[in-house]
Amino acid sequence: MDNKETANLINKVKNNVNQIVIGQSEALELLLIGLVSRGHVLLEDVPGIGKTTLASSLAKSLGLDFKRIQFTPDVMPSDITGFNMYNPKVGEFQFHPGAIMTNLVLADEINRSSPKTQSSLLEAMQDRQVTVDGVTYKLPDPFMVVATQNAIDQIGTYPLPEAQLDRFMIKTNLRYPNIQEEMRIYDTHSGVSPLDNLQEVLSIEDLVRIQKAAIDVYVAPSLYEYVAQLSNASRQHPQVKLGVSPRGALMLVQAAKGRALLQGRDYIIPDDIQFLAPYCLAHRLILHQDAELSDINENQVIKDILRITPIPKA
Repeated sequence: MDNKETANLINKVKNNVNQIVIGQSEALELLLIGLVSRGHVLLEDVPGIGKTTLASSLAKSLGLDFKRIQFTPDVMPSDITGFNMYNPKVGEFQFHPGAIMTNLVLADEINRSSPKTQSSLLEAMQDRQVTVDGVTYKLPDPFMVVATQNAIDQIGTYPLPEAQLDRFMIKTNLRYPNIQEEMRIYDTHSGVSPLDNLQEVLSIEDLVRIQKAAIDVYVAPSLYEYVAQLSNASRQHPQVKLGVSPRGALMLVQAAKGRALLQGRDYIIPDDIQFLAPYCLAHRLILHQDAELSDINENQVIKDILRITPIPKA
């Protein structure tokens, strides 16, 4: 499978999803970048703008097993990872898989569950496995977490700790549709669910091959240096209390490889890094309190870092 063929296959997925998910082309591209790069994506949004439809239509287009977990304060870690239950018929404990045992999981309103429940995702996101009662179970391959949190309603929520935020390759927002797009949504979704007629256009086997191809995308030494300079600049910025970690910078490189592949290239360019930096780095920053009082946010800091860091010529 060459790079042009890969890009064409991904475009088929985009076109398929865009039939029913209207006005979210950038969010879809970022989800595909995360999926191809074997990363996880955090969507910060308000209810009712299509996050479940986006995730489920992507899964169906790729033939992936899909599950949605509605996070609430009473959701337990065992609901996610699974648990052992004694079976008197066979006289032994048997493992009952949790909702995480799937290809694509939507962790809806993740910040409404307790920190203990949130932390149950850490091992799955980092190592693609879960451990229950000392026994480790591998997760299906491919595996991806798409999590959402409400940016407006903070009552009854538990902010994600830095360790968990750092596991997400990409953080982005869904946007409201414009008037024309919203009219199309009314027309498309007014009858039978359009998901019922959505066809698989890319097999799991093809997706795994694309993920492996993304690993081999070439990165010039000058671009490694560029990412390191951006990362270091985040730590030196006067408004930043905690800058980008090496893991965060590595995820930016991996995401840039995925974007290059989606565009039919086997090498990354500075534009890949510049486009993805706000989505891959901003959520990893912790700002000083005076920055927040001055209405300076993480995205503004990333823009500042991109502006002052020299761009490699080749």
